Amino acid sequence: MVAWTKLGEALLLAAGMAWQVGWSLVLGFAISAAVQALVSKERMRALLGRDGVREIALATGLGAASSSCSYAAAAMSKTLFKRGAALIPSLAFLFASTNLVVELGIVLWLLLGWQFTAAEWIGGLVLIAIMSVLVKLTYPRRLVEAARRHVDAAGGHDHGSMEGEGRTLMARLRDPSTRIAIAQNFAMDWSMLWTDLIGGFLIAGALAAFVPEHAWRLFFFSGANPVLRTVGDALLGPLVAVVSFVCSIGNVPLAAVLWASGISFGGVLAFLYADLIVLPLLDVYRKYYGWRMMLYIAAVFFTTMVLAALLIDGLFSALHLVPRPNPHLRADLETFGINATFWLNLAFGVLAVWLFALARRHPMDHDHKHHAAHAGHD
Repeated sequence: MVAWTKLGEALLLAAGMAWQVGWSLVLGFAISAAVQALVSKERMRALLGRDGVREIALATGLGAASSSCSYAAAAMSKTLFKRGAALIPSLAFLFASTNLVVELGIVLWLLLGWQFTAAEWIGGLVLIAIMSVLVKLTYPRRLVEAARRHVDAAGGHDHGSMEGEGRTLMARLRDPSTRIAIAQNFAMDWSMLWTDLIGGFLIAGALAAFVPEHAWRLFFFSGANPVLRTVGDALLGPLVAVVSFVCSIGNVPLAAVLWASGISFGGVLAFLYADLIVLPLLDVYRKYYGWRMMLYIAAVFFTTMVLAALLIDGLFSALHLVPRPNPHLRADLETFGINATFWLNLAFGVLAVWLFALARRHPMDHDHKHHAAHAGHD
């Protein structure tokens, strides 16, 4: 009976997590689909082909305006890299599109407080700065060349663009073919990633339900002195993220559970930053770029995430901006009501249904479908 009760709690928590972030996932995928449809990859290649400060800043801005999901962001980052973008801007785009997006900040504010939103956005810039320095110091030229050959050989789905010469953005938005392209990109991204998202929520719910708070405190460094606790939690936070499987917005509810369980501010931040090295994404990197490049990316990302979490923890502690945990968080996740989340989910649910219906009325051609399906299994 205890096991069945825990299983029910896990499913309820998983449903609560999905409910809390559902609307923002739709928003993130819709923004990503629009960017893919409106901005040509040839222009991105021309703009991002070097590892300079300008290119990194531009990639950061493009990432912040695009996807909010780690899986969709990885697919777009791969497309940029395949079309000629340099390594550092490609990775900067990946960090920005999973740490600097508006909808992620909203979810963090709702579940954890504005301080976590600020730490996520400031930390996103710190992540990109640290990653850029690490890659410049260790630049693996042969690995990059091998990765380009691998991603070219793998093929896959490159999202199409409706960008046209001499046409303004508003003119392209009014074009019915642009709306169709957005819907097709939206439906294709969801078709590739929905199983990963559902699996991630279920695993996060299981971890939240079956692992008691005292076990989290024992696993982390809750009883250690402040310095050891901060460093230890920052090292362990990404390891928990690796096995939780949840993407950038989906891991916020579990981060809230960890925060309510007494994990340090830096440890929770490291967990939040580490959505880019969860096991399914590491496998995606392997498929895109090969084993050796995947291991290099994992090592650079892990180091970057730990260092960024420590820096932001130190900054917010010095400014006395670390918030207090919410002791009622689990109850909040298990409560469904007619509130702002309900109306947001309703509105963006209607948007998702419309985009799916539009994509179904205008299916991609056979070759496009073949490439898209291949991308999901590269």
